[in-house]
Amino acid sequence: MNTTFSTLDSVIFAAYALLILGVGLWVSRSKDGQEKSAEDYFLASKSLPWWAIGASLIAANISAEQFIGMSGSGFTLGLAIASYEWMAALTLLVVGKFLLPIFIEKGLYTIPEFVEKRYSPQLKTILAVFWIGLYVFVNLASVLYLGSLALETIMGVPMAYGVLGLALFAAAYSLYGGLSAVSWTDVIQVVFLVMGGLVTSYLALDTVSGGAGMWAGMQALMDAAPERFVMILERGHPQYNNLPGIGVLVGGMWVANLYYWGFNQYIIQRTLAAKSLKEAQRGILFAAGLKLILPLVVVLPGIAAFVMVNDPAVMSGLGEGATQNMPSLSEADKAYPWLLQFLPTGLKGLAFAALTAAIVSSLASMLNSTSTIFTMDIYRQHIRPDADDRTTVNVGRLSAAAALALAALMAPLLGGIDQAFQFIQEYTGVVSPGILAVFLMGLFWKKATNRGAIWGALLSIPVAMYFKVAPKGWSESPFFLDLPFLDQMGLTSLITMGIIALVSARGGRGTHDPKAIELSRDTFRTEGLYNVGAFAVLLVLVALYAMFWS
Repeated sequence: MNTTFSTLDSVIFAAYALLILGVGLWVSRSKDGQEKSAEDYFLASKSLPWWAIGASLIAANISAEQFIGMSGSGFTLGLAIASYEWMAALTLLVVGKFLLPIFIEKGLYTIPEFVEKRYSPQLKTILAVFWIGLYVFVNLASVLYLGSLALETIMGVPMAYGVLGLALFAAAYSLYGGLSAVSWTDVIQVVFLVMGGLVTSYLALDTVSGGAGMWAGMQALMDAAPERFVMILERGHPQYNNLPGIGVLVGGMWVANLYYWGFNQYIIQRTLAAKSLKEAQRGILFAAGLKLILPLVVVLPGIAAFVMVNDPAVMSGLGEGATQNMPSLSEADKAYPWLLQFLPTGLKGLAFAALTAAIVSSLASMLNSTSTIFTMDIYRQHIRPDADDRTTVNVGRLSAAAALALAALMAPLLGGIDQAFQFIQEYTGVVSPGILAVFLMGLFWKKATNRGAIWGALLSIPVAMYFKVAPKGWSESPFFLDLPFLDQMGLTSLITMGIIALVSARGGRGTHDPKAIELSRDTFRTEGLYNVGAFAVLLVLVALYAMFWS
């Protein structure tokens, strides 16, 4: 596509890049010549206020996976993909009320550290190695690939240079500054991300309406493609296997969301760095509110692109070159980059900054969390338990650099993935149900034992693969079930919980495990502001699903 930037676009983008680097390096500076402690580097000195936590949660979450992948799914199947965002808002409220109090009371640096306190160091190491592999070879690599794909599509930047540029940009401030640099720059990244994304959505709607404005454009979309404004897909819909009807609300999406928002190091690390539990919960509430508007940024442009390419009147008004790299249902992830070429001078630079902000903030977050897990759960556990703060921080920086280098080498090998958002969700879903089961049983069932958790974690993979890899032609066999992947995740999680319960009951003789978590009503008590805010989010969610149910 090779969209041409004007001087103004280039100035806007350069100003964004300099602002992020400047703030990141300023925050990273050593105060009064003091060396950074492990708590400074990995948990931002436990000083983050609620608004920084909420903004950082969203910046870490929204990346090319959403801007490119979720817009592509919006192009293919419509608003139904927004369930990942809207159900995440509800999940965040659950995490804030029922998980955060336990994590913060335990004084955790990492999620694997909880596994050690509840189960054993052996299981912690197993999960730490698993998470490092997942972050490097799936999360970091996919963000680098999708981000460089966007640069290649929009600006004509070769894939290798795009990967290198994004990696260096994220590394420039995050490797030295740690979580402080990541979190405080995330506040700025979110402003660019949301503002730039909303501008793109507004102009796409205005184009669809022939210049009549946003609301007219929204009505035009609903009139032209009513089937793309259905949240609950019926059986028989071409995309039912991706979003299986009512199962989205009561089934496997809870597994995906609880795993991601509750037990994912690069997400939950922000809340562990809060000034207090109250600040962490307010940050979670703020993030839940932002989640309600994100489909306007990452899904609506995909629907607009679908209507535009199928409306000859709109296409004729876009001028020459509009059909170049025009997305099709088989190349849905081109939808968002294709839209950006139609933005006017100045706004193109802002939208490009928003996309880059989403990519770079996620990269920085993943890098920091990968280094945190390696340093705190592997290096200080097995290699050098007596390491001082200076050595610990330096190892964190080196491990982040190594993770980034490996991911950059891996990223170009991911070419050819379409609807990347769905692809990532589906294959992460092979491992997330078992991990979720281990954590939930450890948190809320006092009889869960270490042996039960290990057997559950190990057997969850073959259980998940049983559902996923049934041989062709065997779907009618009574021995294999042909299920949507979200339903597979839900069943895998339930079966894994059953395995943990069975093994624990046989080995524990019905008694409470010595490492069981002691809970009381006061553990889950939340302030009035949180309760009112949570109720408001729930009301909005009910209204949205009622409006677009079918």
